[in-house]
Amino acid sequence: MKEAKGKKGAATVAKRDVKEKVSKVQDKDIKKRKGAVKEAKAKKPKPAKKVKDPNAPKRPPTAFFIFLNEFRKTFKEENPDVKGVTAVGKAGGERWKSMSEAEKQPFMSKAVQKKSEYDKTLTAYKSKQDDEEEPEAEESDKSKSEINDDDEEEEDEDEDLED
Repeated sequence: MKEAKGKKGAATVAKRDVKEKVSKVQDKDIKKRKGAVKEAKAKKPKPAKKVKDPNAPKRPPTAFFIFLNEFRKTFKEENPDVKGVTAVGKAGGERWKSMSEAEKQPFMSKAVQKKSEYDKTLTAYKSKQDDEEEPEAEESDKSKSEINDDDEEEEDEDEDLED
């Protein structure tokens, strides 16, 4: 029995040595791969996000959203127990896909009409914005009092040098 234990122990040691050799090789490969990945990635600075004007006119809905507003009313009447927004959206999407172009036409014409109204209000809004923005004389960051203070300090230094 002692011989069996000895053989078993030797086999375990041999397996451990093989695992250590394999793991060292894999560690080296992993380090190489990680280094290559880090060098390839260079983070670009994100551009500043444009601030939306809260007074600007709201964009018009598409034909699908006009359809969905009407569909939502009928769907809620037919299925008052369904409260989920996703269920209404999925049912509306499936219905929209199954509709023919002739059935979609009234919604598309409403969307075109709303788009033209939006374009008119947007041009009026932009022209109003341009009228409000008058070219003003650019001033430095310093206020007038700070500029006067700087002039006084320079005069004091000049007097000190003369004495």
